[in-house]
Amino acid sequence: MGQDGKRFICKGIIGLVMLLAWIPQTIESGEKFKKRTVLILTGGHDFDRDAFFRMFKSFGNVSYEERVHPLSEIAYTSEWCKRFDAVVFYDMHQEISTEQKSAFRRMANRGMGLVFLHHSLASYQNWPDFEKIIGGKYLLEAENRGGVTVPGSLYRHDVEMRVRIADPRHAVTQGLEEFTLQDEIYGGYLTQPGIHPLITTDHAESVPVIGWTHRYGKARIVYLQPGHDHHAFEHPSYRQLVRQAIEWVSR
Repeated sequence: MGQDGKRFICKGIIGLVMLLAWIPQTIESGEKFKKRTVLILTGGHDFDRDAFFRMFKSFGNVSYEERVHPLSEIAYTSEWCKRFDAVVFYDMHQEISTEQKSAFRRMANRGMGLVFLHHSLASYQNWPDFEKIIGGKYLLEAENRGGVTVPGSLYRHDVEMRVRIADPRHAVTQGLEEFTLQDEIYGGYLTQPGIHPLITTDHAESVPVIGWTHRYGKARIVYLQPGHDHHAFEHPSYRQLVRQAIEWVSR
């Protein structure tokens, strides 16, 4: 075989390898920007509405509806699983009926994607299953656990915190590097043993793990502790975290 023929075969092999390497990246890119329809739950805690919803408007592939507590008895029903790809919780509500608890568990068991942000960790203080669903709990007051008194959790506003990426290979944190955020920190909250850490901080007043994934039933779940005000909502790395969390939990 002549040199020209060998060069032709080599070029063909290189081209085939490049094509095979390009195909999965194209598929992943297409998946990443699928249109998502999200339900956002608020209520029970004041927040910077304009900055919060500007963040969601910046997600070109995400459309959303908002519902505010108190919700009706038909909340968390199968209708949500048909209409939405994910539910984002930015609420801190406490009242939940027996019917709503059952519907919430069914929603998770059906595989609805759930993203919990910031103060939602303090919702439903008197419903033990909620802690198992979200993967942790912010204690609004001291609790007795197995005969031991656990003090209430703490918070502080306007703190500069270093956000470290615990799992850079995960889809929620993909492409992110360590960044600094001015935000509200939480100290002394509880986490479940089965959570998978996504982001951490070394701030002395904060619990080290400040973002995780969790599973409950068939539901993919993400909790992100940062997200108090416009400092977070306008930060490109925080926006990327939230958007990629929605992508990952969506069915």
